[in-house]
Amino acid sequence: METSLPILSLSAAALAGAAAAFPKIQARLALSRAKHRSLTGHSKMSKMVARMVPHYEFDIDAFFCSDGAPKDVAMQRQDGFFRLAGLYQDRYPKGRALTAEVTERISDLQFTETYRVPFQYSRLVREHLGTSAFVQASSGVTVTDVDGNVSYDLTGSYGVNIFGNDFYKECIAEGEKRAQALGPVLGPYHPIIADNVKRLCELSGLDEVSFHMSGTEAVMQAVRLARYHTKRTHLVRFAGSYHGWWGEVQPGVGNPVSPHETYTLADMSEKTLHVLRTRKDIACVLVNPLQALHPNSNAPGDSALVDSSRSSKYDRAAYTEWLKKLREVCTERGVVLIFDEVFVGFRLAAGGAQEYFGVKADMATYGKSLAGGLPIGVVCGRKDLMRRFRDDRPADICFARGTFNSHPYVMTAMDEFLSRLASPNFRSIYNGLDETWNGRAKALNDRLAAQDLPVRVGNISSIWTVYYTEPSRYNWMLQYYLRAEGLALSWVGTGRLIFTLNYTDADFAEVSDRFVAAAEKMKRDGWWWHKEGLTNKNIKRQILK
Repeated sequence: METSLPILSLSAAALAGAAAAFPKIQARLALSRAKHRSLTGHSKMSKMVARMVPHYEFDIDAFFCSDGAPKDVAMQRQDGFFRLAGLYQDRYPKGRALTAEVTERISDLQFTETYRVPFQYSRLVREHLGTSAFVQASSGVTVTDVDGNVSYDLTGSYGVNIFGNDFYKECIAEGEKRAQALGPVLGPYHPIIADNVKRLCELSGLDEVSFHMSGTEAVMQAVRLARYHTKRTHLVRFAGSYHGWWGEVQPGVGNPVSPHETYTLADMSEKTLHVLRTRKDIACVLVNPLQALHPNSNAPGDSALVDSSRSSKYDRAAYTEWLKKLREVCTERGVVLIFDEVFVGFRLAAGGAQEYFGVKADMATYGKSLAGGLPIGVVCGRKDLMRRFRDDRPADICFARGTFNSHPYVMTAMDEFLSRLASPNFRSIYNGLDETWNGRAKALNDRLAAQDLPVRVGNISSIWTVYYTEPSRYNWMLQYYLRAEGLALSWVGTGRLIFTLNYTDADFAEVSDRFVAAAEKMKRDGWWWHKEGLTNKNIKRQILK
């Protein structure tokens, strides 16, 4: 009897410990299940895999037949490649020379020039299909490079340019005149800020505003304020979403340090809602509405086009329903819902994504489109969330400032932008906007299908992505055929085409003709040949070997 008591005590203690640990284990399992199954949802694993991938590249013999193409197809591709190379050499002599000169001293260019295509093909592409990084003029929906080549602009200045280059030039020019008397005086506010703040609160439906120097900084401040007021530690972001390049919101590849207070969960998932309902450490949820175009997938770029698995899955009704559920859970649990509209703000509707999807956020962030194209970041939020100090604890503050956060030239350009946006005549640009751009996407897809070209486009209004319908290792070549037809693309290639809203039907018809011509030439040169029975899974297995 005496010997059994210690054993019983130990058993009881073990059971008590297990009972206490069980809820934590359950919570941890629920969190793991809420992460997206791909590498985009598992930041630590994605970094580990990235470190394991060795560098290798194809020489000129293997470059054109890396998918097992027969000799005649490889020669067809090689002829097409060097035909393009000759065209690029003749068309961009000044731009290529200037780009080569400055690339040695601009680290940004070294990165973008290297990562336009999958790394196995990069060296040969850089040597022969080098592009110009320089443009010297813009007009309407076109840009002119330093060699005098005029191209239709499909870059949209990475989302900044919503209403057209001429519109923003006017905002900047008029703003400069109004700021000239004060000049670059920093610290005191230019009086025009009073009008800007009033309009921003009306557009966002929120109470207060703070100004910052970039969209990235605006998101940083929104998250910081959410943590300060909720007294919780963690933020939730969704797999694949982009919120700037600061550490907390880029937990995978690209960030040398893994943040420990970020949960990367699956978009449009009931398991994610369960985590939000049950955990007590979540301060805020970050939503980038652009993810509606490709939920749980990273921002598409041609450097990752190793096969044809990229797709577009935009379903406005389904994404709206998801945001409403998210809003409900965040309200129930006291979690701050932040809409990061740095990219899409004022493109989908005058009131941004909140108006477009019919869902109210607690805080919203905006970027450079708001200031006529000049650098700016803005946070709009509920009054109780924007306060940076506590009345009852004078030493407990949430500090944030910036030297250029309310530059007079930026503020006057912003007022020009907001004044135009407030005009009923100008706002008519949003009438039937989705129908217009959905119709244009459908018309282009119909042409591509009719001509048996394995390319399609998906869109959320005027933001498009290109995807491919047949397995191929060479889809990334399309960007070079498109540029040869006079279509200006950003460094991510066909991953994202961003149209300005001043595109007329005639402008778009010309773009459509050029797009189809580029695809026809790429097909003619044999890049879309593939073996019978080839699948995207086969391609990935071949690459892994």
